Amino acid sequence: MAVWGALHTALITIDGLTDEMEPAEVAVILGNKVNEDGSLSPRLIGRVETGLQLYEDGLVEKLMVSGGYGKEKQYEGTKMAEYLMRRGVPEKALIIDDAGNNTMQTAVNYAKLELDMGSVIVVSQFHHISRTKLAFKKVGLGKVRGVHADFYEWRDFYSVFREIPAYYAYLIKQP
Repeated sequence: MAVWGALHTALITIDGLTDEMEPAEVAVILGNKVNEDGSLSPRLIGRVETGLQLYEDGLVEKLMVSGGYGKEKQYEGTKMAEYLMRRGVPEKALIIDDAGNNTMQTAVNYAKLELDMGSVIVVSQFHHISRTKLAFKKVGLGKVRGVHADFYEWRDFYSVFREIPAYYAYLIKQP
């Protein structure tokens, strides 16, 4: 069991740190904490800045910002969109999903958009990329790539281990 856990941890880490920088129609930036004053947490800024870089580099045409209504009484998607517009991204290049309360719901909401589903890039923390790619594949997307946010903190250590049971729960979970 320990060997299996160590192997899966290594695979999650390698997959998450291996950025797949190829063109896609949309980059989906997964939400995280928005502060009570409406500012983005450092972790969320890392994700949004990574998505912004993909857009500025011409790797994606649109950015979908997805998150829920947090305990801080802020809509994550809306606040991410506001941040991106202040950084020069036109509103027409943004898709706001304020009902992406979890990773699977974000994938389901993306699938409902009925966009050209050729490819998508998911943007999150490195340890979250494998499960996010799995969720998007489960809703019918063929080519799902991952790019991790360049932000690290102490909680990433235990988050890697949390992703092991979460990944297998998503493996059997229906969208």
